[in-house]
Amino acid sequence: MCLAVPGRIISINESDDPLDRTGVVDFEGVRRRVGLAWVPEARVGDYVIVHVGHAISRLDPEEAQRTLEAFRELSQALGAADSEK
Repeated sequence: MCLAVPGRIISINESDDPLDRTGVVDFEGVRRRVGLAWVPEARVGDYVIVHVGHAISRLDPEEAQRTLEAFRELSQALGAADSEK
C-alpha cells in the first residue's frame, strides 16, 4: 500500500542541478525536507503531494484542505475506536 500526503511548501532551496532542488514542506505542523525535482513549477505556498520524501504533484488548495480534513476525521475516529477497547 502506498500513501501520499499533502503538505504546503514553506521554503525552497534551488540548485544548479534541477534534480537537487529541495524544500521544506509543512504537514499540519510537522516540517520535513523533501525533494522537489519532480515538480519544477512548485512555488512557496503551493500544496504538493509527497510520497517517500519526494513531491510528486501540485495540489489545488481546496482539494488539499478537503484531504487534510479527511485525515483529521480518520485520526479522530481511530482515536475513538482505541478508547473503546
